[in-house]
Amino acid sequence: MTVRFFLLLACQLFLALTCATAQAAEGIEITRASIEASDDGYRLSAAYSFDLTPGLEQAIEHGVALSFTTEIELTRPRWWWTDDHAVSSRRTIKLNYDVLLRVYHVSAPGSIQQNFDTLDDALRAIRLPARWLIAPKGALKPGEVYNVTLRMFMDREFLLKPLQIDAFNNSDWRLASHKKTFTYRAE
Repeated sequence: MTVRFFLLLACQLFLALTCATAQAAEGIEITRASIEASDDGYRLSAAYSFDLTPGLEQAIEHGVALSFTTEIELTRPRWWWTDDHAVSSRRTIKLNYDVLLRVYHVSAPGSIQQNFDTLDDALRAIRLPARWLIAPKGALKPGEVYNVTLRMFMDREFLLKPLQIDAFNNSDWRLASHKKTFTYRAE
């Protein structure tokens, strides 16, 4: 009886670890992130790594638009008070599939909509987005060090209302990164 109990316990432990590993593989990983000073302000240069779950791929193929939101916040630490919130910005990139034309569309505010023949090409445009203006030229004090917090997630708020109910209860619809933090010295 005890051998059977430990064998059952070992099988349950193996299944739990396997499921946890599979769940972790479904997240978004921020592979590169940096801020660059330019003539018009400060730009975020970032790269992400992720794959869509089978449920999300099926939703795209049926014409459901998915929105990927990137949030960035720059704070300046102060020893005498709470941190100074210098910049807070978010950008949403939308991915949808035109079933009639069999074309994937990727669009972001302030940029031209891009069309792709395959889902992999469309996802590549989301994984490696164009440098995005996060703050105008005078928003940061030159020489000061800022703490940067960055995250990306699939924004379920942009889904149609009937789909939001299923999306909040289904783990296939949860795609997000952990917060990445780094420091930046303003130029």
